[in-house]
Amino acid sequence: MTAKLDEKLDIDHLRRWIGRSNQASGIVTAQIVKGLRATLFMEIGEPKVGDAAPWTVHWCLAQPVYPMSELGPDGHPTRGDFLPPVPLPRRMWAGGELEFFSALCVGDEVTRTSRIADVAMKTGSTGVLCFVSVDHLVTTPRGTALRERQDIVYRDMSRAQPSATTKPAPAPPVATHRESHMADPVLLFRYSALTFNGHRIHYDRDYVTRVEGYPGLIFHGPLQAAFLVEFGAKLHGGAAPKKFSYRGLQPLFEGSEFSVNASETPAGMELWTANSAGQPTMKGTATW
Repeated sequence: MTAKLDEKLDIDHLRRWIGRSNQASGIVTAQIVKGLRATLFMEIGEPKVGDAAPWTVHWCLAQPVYPMSELGPDGHPTRGDFLPPVPLPRRMWAGGELEFFSALCVGDEVTRTSRIADVAMKTGSTGVLCFVSVDHLVTTPRGTALRERQDIVYRDMSRAQPSATTKPAPAPPVATHRESHMADPVLLFRYSALTFNGHRIHYDRDYVTRVEGYPGLIFHGPLQAAFLVEFGAKLHGGAAPKKFSYRGLQPLFEGSEFSVNASETPAGMELWTANSAGQPTMKGTATW
């Protein structure tokens, strides 16, 4: 299987997309802010012009819009335009890094400039993986609001579920700070709607179980990251971290409780989301 994938995954061709860029703009509206606050279990309020939005509201702005005829079988746009045409069928948000400079506010006109930074192939225990890193610069008329690196991973459709030889999970870490919520389909739908994300793994149970082989709907990577950023900010008087780096460890599925966790470190904080068994699904480090 690996040899066949290596043959059709022409990394030299895909690396030609490095340096490709695009730009999009959008406006932070009160409705978007209310929707995101509700989805992140924050106080909704009545946001007015000039009020600060949640720190990751940029993921709700200026998302690509393609005709239905140009969507792939997974609900994402067909690859080969801005993102390289990676032939591996499964796509996941693997992690990234955020640098916050100032809050986005209701009424702001926001511009996002994106650039393909790297395309790399790796082979691991789950088979062939292709990583695409995208750099984003988010600005307003006041200047730079944040910088971001987004890491996307593509892999084959095989090995969707853990093998029978998977080692027992280690004891879950103990958090200094913790809050828990339910990962239900409505939460996932709301975030997909806010971010105009058509990826079927988040809302189409027949697709995600029968085609991609997962046991249930999958919690969005950026939604987990958003919970971590807001939790860290809440523990620091509302201030976002100067830098937040994170990576996904395993899928988080709908249908059970999940937790958002944090512990202080000499440099800042370690933060993680965890499934109902307490096992981390996304880990991050933050500095202020």
